[in-house]
Parts: sequence; C-alpha cells; structure tokens
Amino acid sequence: MDLTAPYPARNPSPPSRSRRCSIPSYRPAHAAVAFEERAELARAEMVAGLEAAGHLQAGPVRDAFLAVRREVLMPQAYVRRSGPDETPPRWDLLDFDWAVPTDREELLGLLYGGESVLVQHGGEPVLGRVPGTRSGGSMTAMSSTVGMTVALLQRLGLRPGQRVLDVGTGAGVTAAVACRIAGDTGVVTVDRDEHVTAAARERLALLGHRPTVVTGDGAHGWSAGADYDRIFVSYAVTRVPEAWSQQLAAGGLALATLSTSSPSWPGLAVLTRTGTGQVRARLEAVRLGHRAGHGWSQLYLKPRLRGRIEAADGGSTDTTRTGPPPEEARGLWLALDHLRPGLVRNRAADHLVIGAPGCGSWVTARPDGSGRWVVTTCGPRDIWAEIQDVAARWQAAGSPSSYRLHLEPDGLQWAGAGHGPDELSWQLPTTLQPAGTVPSPSPEPTLTQQESTP
Repeated sequence: MDLTAPYPARNPSPPSRSRRCSIPSYRPAHAAVAFEERAELARAEMVAGLEAAGHLQAGPVRDAFLAVRREVLMPQAYVRRSGPDETPPRWDLLDFDWAVPTDREELLGLLYGGESVLVQHGGEPVLGRVPGTRSGGSMTAMSSTVGMTVALLQRLGLRPGQRVLDVGTGAGVTAAVACRIAGDTGVVTVDRDEHVTAAARERLALLGHRPTVVTGDGAHGWSAGADYDRIFVSYAVTRVPEAWSQQLAAGGLALATLSTSSPSWPGLAVLTRTGTGQVRARLEAVRLGHRAGHGWSQLYLKPRLRGRIEAADGGSTDTTRTGPPPEEARGLWLALDHLRPGLVRNRAADHLVIGAPGCGSWVTARPDGSGRWVVTTCGPRDIWAEIQDVAARWQAAGSPSSYRLHLEPDGLQWAGAGHGPDELSWQLPTTLQPAGTVPSPSPEPTLTQQESTP
C-alpha cells in the first residue's frame, strides 16, 4: 500500500473513545469471532505472499509471523491523507473501534499489507489516543516493512534460550517474534520514547509475552542484560555504537543499517564476536535499510529541485556511450554515497536521476535507443564525473559488494576493500550522527526504499 497516495475524504471524526490497546471487549461475541477469523486469514495471506516473494522460508520466523497478532500490537495506526508534496501533511489515526467499520477494514489491510505502519505522531502518548486527523509535524515511530523484517530476523538465526537485544522497540513486532522463538526471559527491547515502551509493554503482555522493556538510548544498549547472543537494530546509524560490540556475546551476531545523510544507498553492518572475544565486522551493500534514528535529518529531493530536474532547467546535455553503473552494482553506489556524500536518487523516475539538495546540482541519464546515453548535468557539482571516478576506483578494488568494517580501540571507524594502491576506503563519522543535525519533519516517514533486503 502506498502510504503517500491521497485518499477520499473521510467521514467526520468519531466521538472520543476511552483508552484501549486491543480489540474492544464490548463487541458482540459473534462479531469478535468473525473479526479474529478475518485477521487470522490476513496473517496467513501475508505469510504466503512473503513466501511467494522469496523473503520467508519455513522455520521459526515463519511460524512466529503466523502467530503474532499485529492487530493487538497496533490497534491504532496512521494513514497519510495528503499528497507527497502537500504541506502541511495530514494523517488519520485509524482505530479498530467497532463503531467505525471503515477504519477497521482499512487498518486490517494496512497491518497485513506488508508495508511500514506508522504508529506515533510527534512523540505523543500512544495509549489512550482519540482517532482523528493530525496535521503538520512528523511521524516518530513505526513498524518496519515486513519483508525486510523477516529477512533480517531469519539471518539472525534466533534459537530458544538465546539472549536477544532489540534496539528500537517501535510497535513491538520484533520483540514479540524474539519472545516466541527465544523465550521471554532472554529478550530485552529498548526505545528512547517512554510512550512507545509503555504501549509495547502493555500490548506484548496481552499476547502473553513479558520481555524486559527498557526506556533509554538504544545506542547504549542495556548492559544489565548483556551479553547478548543476537542484537537487532531497527533504525539506521552513521557509525556503530561501542556498546553494541561490547555487549555482544562470544559467537554472537548483530545487524544494523549503517547509512549517511542520504537514504538512497544503505549498508548493513554485520558484527560477530569470536570465541576469543575478537569483534569482526563488515559493511554489506544492500538494496534496502531502515530509516534514520532520532535526531538525524536525512536528505530528500524537495519539490522545487525535482521540478527543475524534470524541466532540465539550466542543464548541459551531452551524448555518450558510457552509461551509468547498473543498480545491481550496489557496492559501487555504497562507496559513492560515502566518498561523494550529499546525493539522493529519485527512484520514482524511469531513468537515472540524482540530485544534491545541498547545492542544487543534479544529473540525469537516459538511453536514446541507439546504444548511447543522453546525460544532462547542472550545478556546481559534476555528479556524472563523480560517479565515473568512483566506478573506476571500485573496479580497481575488485568490484566489492561488501567492505571490511574496522572498529578501532580509539573510536576510529572506517570501511575498506582491496589492497595497496587499489584500496577503496573511507572513514565513518566520529560521532553517532553528523554534527549539527536536528530532528526534521521528514515528508515521507517510510523505510529506505521500502520492501526487503536481498
């Protein structure tokens, strides 16, 4: 489901409703049973779709997703009613209230449609909300797209008895899955927002799960529950917090999206700890990743810049036999993102469109049907030349799809591939977020590129 598409006007807002966090008990018994059957069917259809797409295989993660009742964890969720460039943005908070059947039907489809689900607006209390329209501000908590979530959880290889740290509680979906597989006593879920953790604690209990729910900075992990066999992080970071590697048990595995100010080319940080205590890490180029964490403003192409690009306003055009690197060369694009930061790709276009919001530069490239490419560039940055330069360096380094991730004792972190003069490397920021960043009202509060990791 496209969360940014406009929807028809809603009926007037429903009357105020009391606090709830599950399907209301006052519904007629036969109606509640019918609803639960429909929700169970929706879960089965979601899982079948994930299997058909190749995201999900038989095993404990599949079994958990068949069992976890998302409608209990998310009895309310937001859907965007305004267009992608409309300001201020508008969202409706949907509810499973029996008195508003249109809400219930739309919300059931949203929860089991596979896309991200928006669960908190502007840091508000999550429990006891009155459904209706919210205008302006931004979304501050969400449940990630299911395809990416199942891919990462399967990669973690969760097993009974493991200690699991879930960083970024959100709606509690990953915590619920971890509890079903590893057992409640070994699961710790941490989130910086007290409203998010309060709702997750209550709703997980309704599912029969009582993990340790902590309100705090996820970058610090939770040392009282260490060491962890598995660490799952549901937001992007610019570098690996020291606490995550320190709290990883021998033989443990941690996964986290590592990104820059651009959401276009994410990397996946993969950390393991050997039996001798040595932490090994690598950065894999992936197609999709989580959105930026709190306090970190990511770039996007604003409507004015997109309009200039579409109109080729002030651009210089050339024809060349050298086309852009293929999308599948993700290791190259990941290197470009770090070596030539500040670029964003417009993936809605049917050809290559990359802009630099900071200075207004842009480049487009499209085939002309004769084996050549029509390349248009504009602005102080020659983005096309930057792409070709990094492509040559990437090829000299052996066309890597992943990079060694070095976490030095002095705090220095850097990624690299290749050797000697052909080495391709870059240093990560020295702080967790780029200096000077502040929370921003992201116009599209969704995951990086949506869907799933390869």
